[in-house]
Amino acid sequence: MVDYSKLPRQHILCIDMKSFYASCSAVMLGLDPLESYVVVAGDHGRQGSVVLASSPRMKKDFGIKTGSRLFEVPDDPRIHIVEPKMATYLRVSTEITRLFHCYVPKEAIHVYSVDESFIQIDGTHYIWGDAYTIAEKIRDEIERQFQLPCAIGMGPNMLLAKLALDLEAKKSGIAYWSYEDVPKKLWPISPLSRMWGIGKRLEKRLNGLGIFSVGQLAHYDLTKLEAKFGIMGNQLYYHAWGVDLSEIGAPIMDGQISFSKSQILLRDYKKEEEIRHVILEMSEEVARRARSHHMAGRTISLGIGYSHEEMGGGFYRSKTIEKPTNITMDVYRVCLALFHNHYDGRTVRQIYVSMSNIVSDRWMQLDLFDLERWKKRELGYTMDRIRHRFGSASLLRAASYMEGGTARIRAKLVGGHKA
Repeated sequence: MVDYSKLPRQHILCIDMKSFYASCSAVMLGLDPLESYVVVAGDHGRQGSVVLASSPRMKKDFGIKTGSRLFEVPDDPRIHIVEPKMATYLRVSTEITRLFHCYVPKEAIHVYSVDESFIQIDGTHYIWGDAYTIAEKIRDEIERQFQLPCAIGMGPNMLLAKLALDLEAKKSGIAYWSYEDVPKKLWPISPLSRMWGIGKRLEKRLNGLGIFSVGQLAHYDLTKLEAKFGIMGNQLYYHAWGVDLSEIGAPIMDGQISFSKSQILLRDYKKEEEIRHVILEMSEEVARRARSHHMAGRTISLGIGYSHEEMGGGFYRSKTIEKPTNITMDVYRVCLALFHNHYDGRTVRQIYVSMSNIVSDRWMQLDLFDLERWKKRELGYTMDRIRHRFGSASLLRAASYMEGGTARIRAKLVGGHKA
């Protein structure tokens, strides 16, 4: 049991811009974001291109959503298929964040993603009214200034605000979840992947323990969960009770942070050498992301997706190494070993590299058998500083200049898509 009387009761809003990319594109076309049929897709020349976003009516009337393929979009004159305008989307997102500054100080804003933010409104009710009134003011202001729709979840902590958003506000517009709502609103949630923070793989592992709903997770033996999942087991248990002690500005679920990079290749890759080049580039990207947070990881994962021409499928494998690392070549060597052990020679279309089991990189255990390790670590940080100052394409590995390299193309994109 959790004694909610001892937990902090903050006032947190989680604000999500509905179908952000598609809504921005609809406004640019002079259309109503909620009533028009808009699909955002990257490369109109390829029928297999992935749909990056679709307007609410496209999802409702045609079932086209993010991740659908262009060939699935019906031939209907009402449908507008547009290219992404990433630079514009980012500018609008920045302006929306400026709007939040009108209600709360910068320190009370946590930008979670380009289309989702948390803001803490404690102490502002003397100026703007209660939490619901502030949420309505912000929603109306966003609609008036940008003609964009949004949904807002509210709660006593970031987790419950996020759950209120995902599980209720996206349908109703604005929703509030308190600790007292947890048994009635959170515990019936099933399948578990509907719960924020639980993906399909984790859901499968929990199902293997006989846990199929959030309520069952909340009443499972905490000791057994910790033995099975480590610190994540502790977080899963308390999140099932709606407990989250994260502070605004800090990432939610610290212990579950991972760094990853996924890429759908522009064409099928048949040569092993080309696939290895892309894996090296992605290892560099994942290691760089970890270094940017001064973190290192022990578990390296590689995912390979095969081409649809070869009936799809693929594999996802991980390996945990003894010492945490954020050195590119360490990550690459682990990925390469996983690749050689599991690759069956088929044509590759998608590659995924990730690093988890994260610890701080503020210190390093020296190794008598690897006296260059400190230099390798510093070399990574030095390369990052050069790229930060002169651009991501200012310093590339030779593999990026080979035929299969993709880093030079991706350096010209914003958020992985056309600016």
